[in-house]
Amino acid sequence: MKLLLHACCGPCSLEPLRLLLEAGHDITIAYMNSNIHPAAEYDRRLQTMLEFAESQGIAVVEGPYEPQAWANAAGVYGTDPDARPDRCRACYRLRLEEAARYAAEHGFEGLATTLSVSPYQYIDEIGEELAVACAPYALEPVFQDFREQYPEATRRSKALGMYRQNYCGCAFSKVEAAEEREQRKAERAAAKAAKEAAEAPRRAAEEAERARNRAEKQAYNEKRQRQRALLKKMKEEAKRQAAE
Repeated sequence: MKLLLHACCGPCSLEPLRLLLEAGHDITIAYMNSNIHPAAEYDRRLQTMLEFAESQGIAVVEGPYEPQAWANAAGVYGTDPDARPDRCRACYRLRLEEAARYAAEHGFEGLATTLSVSPYQYIDEIGEELAVACAPYALEPVFQDFREQYPEATRRSKALGMYRQNYCGCAFSKVEAAEEREQRKAERAAAKAAKEAAEAPRRAAEEAERARNRAEKQAYNEKRQRQRALLKKMKEEAKRQAAE
C-alpha cells in the first residue's frame, strides 16, 4: 500500500517504520506537528527526523508549522489535568486531519501514525481519531498499537545518538513533564528517607556491636601489653639476680 506515515519525532518512528516496511508498505513520512513548542524544539525534532529518514532512503514531507492553529484547536482546553485527555484528542485530530488531507491530495491509499508507540499517549483515542480523519477521503486507516516496541525504540534511538526529547511536544506537556519529573524525584527522596529511617535501628545496633568489639579488642590489646611488660620486667629481674 502507498502509505503516509504521520511521525511525531525520530525516536518514535524507528520501530513503526521498520514494522510497516516489513509489512510491504511504500512509505512516505509526514512531519505535521504544529503542537510542538517552542519553534526551536520543532526544528530540532524535524532535523533529527530528516537525518534518520535520509539514512533509510525514506522521503519526508513537512506540513506548515502553525502553532496558533494548534492553540485554537487544542490549547483552549488549558492546563486542567481533567481536561488533558480532551486536549490530547484535539491535538491528535488536528494533526491527523492535516495528514489525511495531504494523503488524499497526493494519491496515498492509507494513513498511519507513530503516536501509538508511546506508552504516555491515549491509545484508544489515537485509533479513533485516525479512523475519523481517514473516512472522508476513503483512506485506509492503518492503525497498530506499537507500545510493545517502545523499549526497543528507546534502545535503538540511544544507540544511534538521536536527540531524545523529554516531553510530548506542547507547552502544557512540557510543564506537566517537568512537574512529573520533580514529583518522581520527591517520591524517590521520600522513599530513600523512609528506608533509611526504617533501617536506622538496625544500623545503630550494628554500630553499637562494632563499638563493643572495638572496645573489647582494645582492652585485650592493653591487657597483652601489660602482660608483655610484666614478663619483660620479670626476665630482667631474673637476669639481674643471676648476675649477682
